[in-house]
Amino acid sequence: MRQLLLLPVILLAACGDSRLPQIDLVGDALGTAFKVSIVEPPAALDTAALEADVLAVLARVDALASTWRDDSEISALNAAESTDWVDVSEPLCAALERSWAVSRASGGAFDATIGPLVNLWGFGPDGRVIVPPSTTMIDDAMQHVGYDKLELDCDDGRVRKSDPQLYVDLSGWAKGYAVDEVAELLADRQLVNTLVEVGGEMRVSGHNSEARKWAVAIEAPSTSRRAPQSIIRITDTGVATSGDYRNYFEYDGRSYSHTIDPRTGQPVTHDLSAVTVLQASSAFADAMATALLVLGPEKGPELAEDLGIAAYFLIRAEAGIEEITTQAFEDLVD
Repeated sequence: MRQLLLLPVILLAACGDSRLPQIDLVGDALGTAFKVSIVEPPAALDTAALEADVLAVLARVDALASTWRDDSEISALNAAESTDWVDVSEPLCAALERSWAVSRASGGAFDATIGPLVNLWGFGPDGRVIVPPSTTMIDDAMQHVGYDKLELDCDDGRVRKSDPQLYVDLSGWAKGYAVDEVAELLADRQLVNTLVEVGGEMRVSGHNSEARKWAVAIEAPSTSRRAPQSIIRITDTGVATSGDYRNYFEYDGRSYSHTIDPRTGQPVTHDLSAVTVLQASSAFADAMATALLVLGPEKGPELAEDLGIAAYFLIRAEAGIEEITTQAFEDLVD
């Protein structure tokens, strides 16, 4: 599953004798890279078995939610040309139900049925485009977008499309969900000082190898360099960032971001460049960061404050990058 590049960056402490023991598991999954760090691992920990279990969890998420795989459960749902009830797994229905909650809270700024627009603009499995779609093409795709077009009945494990061409894309949820699932695996093994990162989304618990809260660098919104905008110290929370500066294409002197407003069918054009959300669930943070980015530099912070969401906004301004934080964000970070 290829995903949008969302970038909190882990800061590694300088090596020294005072550091606590730490093991790192790294690899590729879901079309991106992952890292699992465990501080003060038990002496009896079977690292090879744990790595196999982590890979199995990531493989399950990929098989559930990848639109890049024809054999995934979400692809089967998308391929079903029926308006009858379709049986789905409990994890998929729960993911849809939770992402729908973000859709409702944001007034549709996040919408997992955005798939037709993602593909039309060249950011999905149909491949890249070099010319923006026409207004007619966008209007046609918009006819098949809307989370209210998919009815959920998770008590009986089934969903129903009102539009057979509905196409669900959980890209804005899946990486955070993968992080949550791996973090829960580690918690079940009584591993308490951990960091899980999948493609930039992460969740941390306990402390790092310096016996401090985990240090995370939030990347500056730049297309030409990679440097931190700010550094925060956090624990026992998920982190997700959505930005408009990595995945885009240019045509006739204009840049078209992968961040598409489901309500208009168009890439966002405002000055809000990136949003970072802290929340216990990385999946929720993943989806809400996308919603707040779509809402823009005024409505995004306003909604986050109203909902008590810990959020950090980077806004382009004449003097440089303006930073806005919610009170909940200030209360969580050091």
